[in-house]
Amino acid sequence: MGKLEGRTALITGASRGIGRAIALRFAAEGADVAINYVSNAEAAREVATEVEKLGRKAEIYQCDVADQSACEAFCNAARTDFSQIDILINNAGIGSAAINRPAIAEATVEQWQLLLGANLWGPIHMCKALVPHLREAKRSDVVMMSSVAVQNLAPGFGVYSASKAALEALAHTLAKEERANGMRVNIVAPGLVDTDMGRNIVKAITGSDDMRARDAAAPFGYVCTPEDIAATVTHLCSEDGRYITNQRITVSGE
Repeated sequence: MGKLEGRTALITGASRGIGRAIALRFAAEGADVAINYVSNAEAAREVATEVEKLGRKAEIYQCDVADQSACEAFCNAARTDFSQIDILINNAGIGSAAINRPAIAEATVEQWQLLLGANLWGPIHMCKALVPHLREAKRSDVVMMSSVAVQNLAPGFGVYSASKAALEALAHTLAKEERANGMRVNIVAPGLVDTDMGRNIVKAITGSDDMRARDAAAPFGYVCTPEDIAATVTHLCSEDGRYITNQRITVSGE
């Protein structure tokens, strides 16, 4: 029996990268999966096919999490399709490279709105739409995907770091509010990960997106993989993590 047997997870941004790895690991551990994507339906269908090959149910849902009404419609559809959802993974987000990492004083309102929309308002919309439903489960879990950027606060990452710092405040507060309802709320903060977002960061800094060129300088001799992050998220949502809530787990090798 898998660590998540009989459970159902809704994962935002699950068509690629970390979200995809979480969906596949959850399915391998026995969970059914609601797969959210914003634009790449083909990639989302491929993830669903892989989940089904593992013997689990999968459905895909197009939704820009920055859009509150779209989140409400998405969650309503997923509740109908799966009956009881008991895990919410707020993974969808936009990285600093998408706005070319401006200094705080130079960042435009539009740049702030883009990152805050996906990285903060998205999880807010998803929690408003789904937390009342999660309370109905005997046990439920919410995992917020943050970043080591919140801890490093490096120049050029200010807009992104602020969006993720606010996300962490949201998570810590939600954990205290919902503990009495059997809900665990935790944060996973990856360092550099071998994903499209990670490669965009590296390319913006070095001019090359070759992650293998980064292996030698990375902790333990290799850049973190999406599967490494998925393993930590799985632990938090499993019985092994049943007594863990209100925590930030940093996965950076440091």
